[in-house]
Amino acid sequence: MSFFSPKLGIDLGTTTTLVYVPGKGVVLNEPSVVAVSVTDRSILAIGAEAKEMIGRTPESIIAYRPMRDGVIADYRVTEAMLRHYIRKALGRWNLFKPEVIVSVPAGVTSTERRAVVEAALKAGAKSAFVIKEPILAAIGAGIPIHEPCGHMIVDIGGGTIDVAVISLGGIVASTSVKCAGNRIDQAIADYVKKTYNLAIGDKTAEDIKITVGSAVPLEEELTMTVKGRDLITGLPHTADIDTNEIVKAIARELREMVKAIRNVLQETPPELAADIIDKGIIMTGGTSQLRHLPELVFRRTGVASVLADEAAFCVAKGTGVTLDHLDTYKKTMTTK
Repeated sequence: MSFFSPKLGIDLGTTTTLVYVPGKGVVLNEPSVVAVSVTDRSILAIGAEAKEMIGRTPESIIAYRPMRDGVIADYRVTEAMLRHYIRKALGRWNLFKPEVIVSVPAGVTSTERRAVVEAALKAGAKSAFVIKEPILAAIGAGIPIHEPCGHMIVDIGGGTIDVAVISLGGIVASTSVKCAGNRIDQAIADYVKKTYNLAIGDKTAEDIKITVGSAVPLEEELTMTVKGRDLITGLPHTADIDTNEIVKAIARELREMVKAIRNVLQETPPELAADIIDKGIIMTGGTSQLRHLPELVFRRTGVASVLADEAAFCVAKGTGVTLDHLDTYKKTMTTK
């Protein structure tokens, strides 16, 4: 039966797209990057192959992300990217159009939501539904969202931080702020430029974040040698960067994220706030894996914070659970 009516869950992120197939799990985990020819606007590469081209292309090729802050910035290219990933997930011999669930940020507008549905349908889906990321992240993290009990989920991706309090299968209080992994990368690049007169690319900034980054200062610092272009001489140059330098560099972005969490806590009804104190804050998404970020949230809010298992895959896993129980979750979905 599943062969004739395949189902796919797509976590369509600013930096990464994950595709979930029921019974198989996450079958595709690729960067949301597309390489386009400047001359005829043809698409040359998608995913990991296109990401390798970032910062290394000649003038005739542009490698960029067609998603910005969790929503579609370039409709045509996003549609082509979705088509490529749907075909890749189903296999080249599949003749049947799939039912697709796509994740969207909590603060998405009806126009942006409709654009995602239309892009999925044009990319080859038989039908497309969109569900807000905090709901999917909570389901993927194993939270029983239909209980009359408050659960707080913080999903931090590349483009947005989505904070939501969920009870009885719906969102009671939420916010979506366009400050997440990409902004942290930019802050690191700006710091290296200002402090060391060293120009580095997005990929290097991301590597620094993953290798030595932390949300709180460390006693035993990690060190990384960074390679880039000296802004004074114009020649290749290296610099050694420590963890506590990165903590200072990204402090403003982390403050903005914590502020989003505090704002939602302040809007939460008292009964649900009591539940959150008992159960703590569940953190999901790729950027939530920054060293000691849950500890920083605890220090600033007074509420215990826990990183979910397989945090980067929670939204994708949530789409899988939803696909298995479509009738149960129908009220949380939006169609065209």
